[in-house]
Amino acid sequence: MAPTGDSTTATERTAADDWLPITSSRKGKWWYSAFHNVTAMVGAGVLSLPYAMAELGWGPGMAVLVVSWVVTLYTLWQMVEMHEMVPGKRFDRYHELGQHAFGEKLGLWIVVPQQLVVEIGVNIVYMVTGGKSLKKFHDTVRREGQSMRTSYYIAIFASLQFLLSQLPDFNSITIVSVAAALMSLGYSTVAWGAAAARGRQPEVNYGYRAETTGGAVFDFFSGLGNVAFAYAGHNVVLEIQATIPSTEEKPSKKPMWRGVVAAYAVVAACYFPVAVAGYWAFGNAVDDNILITLSRPSWLVAAANMMVVFHVVGSYQVYAMPVFDMIETFLVKKLSFRPCLTLRLVARSAYVAFTMVIAIMIPFFGGLLGFFGGFAFAPTTYFLPCVMWVSLKRPRRFSLSWIVNWVCIVLGMLLMIISPIGGLRQIIVDFRTYKIFS
Repeated sequence: MAPTGDSTTATERTAADDWLPITSSRKGKWWYSAFHNVTAMVGAGVLSLPYAMAELGWGPGMAVLVVSWVVTLYTLWQMVEMHEMVPGKRFDRYHELGQHAFGEKLGLWIVVPQQLVVEIGVNIVYMVTGGKSLKKFHDTVRREGQSMRTSYYIAIFASLQFLLSQLPDFNSITIVSVAAALMSLGYSTVAWGAAAARGRQPEVNYGYRAETTGGAVFDFFSGLGNVAFAYAGHNVVLEIQATIPSTEEKPSKKPMWRGVVAAYAVVAACYFPVAVAGYWAFGNAVDDNILITLSRPSWLVAAANMMVVFHVVGSYQVYAMPVFDMIETFLVKKLSFRPCLTLRLVARSAYVAFTMVIAIMIPFFGGLLGFFGGFAFAPTTYFLPCVMWVSLKRPRRFSLSWIVNWVCIVLGMLLMIISPIGGLRQIIVDFRTYKIFS
């Protein structure tokens, strides 16, 4: 695993590309795209949507959900179209498209930090989600006796990620992704079905939970971040499209878009019923994870929490794969380490361990979603694709395309500025009653 020199030859770089997880296999099908995108999109964020509705209120909440669905589908279409906008070249990674739009150095500085924050942030949240769902499953099934600390359950969840992180590329995790996508449909259905079956609770309150105007404003900001977190698939879409074969006659954008449309249909079928049914049943008393609020029937709640565990197992890998690619690209192409199994084992295990430790230290589901949702998800999902589109396609000034893109850019920038404030405040409030490593 020692460095082999200060630089690599063209042959060595080609060999490295054949080894790296994003470019090593281009045998994906359109339904690979569908399952990967569902796994990436319908994750922990859907469980927080009733809570986001409680922070936003009925009218603003529904408006934000619908506008986000439309805007993010549009920006996802832009990225699929830009993947092969240069004849004979594929932008296999988000930062490669950024470099084409903004320049070699500036593109890296604009895209890579945001993408890393998104992907690492998601992996941390999914560590928290997996651990808390395991704990909820245990406490539901075995109610007598004392449960272990949440940190122990997070460590148990992480142990599985140490094993799965050694799968080499996106295509190798297809079965995991298919299972995860099916589980997301399962627990979303359980969440809204069980909430609807419980019905509207006595003395339900649809007003803001905060007792002060300032608190309600901060909660509103956090709710925006929670919704933004739910629409996060853009950060891996180019990497997913890179796995699909492409020719001049059959470009990859056609099967990729087919998969994206299928995925967004599933997103709508999961997001809107969960958000509406959960908030309608519990009002502002709903927890930041709707499955925590539900307590019966116990067997169904236990099953749903295990579905969440299986889903975030796959989602973690979908978001970790581009990070693995960045780490291994740096080690192999910049530091000239030899591509080998040992390098992959050490690098990926170190990353999984890092996300596990941070998750154990800051296991605040709702606050983390709000903070990461606004801080990085808003740029990479809501407006950065529009900025690239305007820069590269140069639509005519005041044309429909120009107006739509600038509206998305302005809304996305506002979301990026205000929503992390609410999430950060929620984390600070939670820290007051939290004992580290508890």
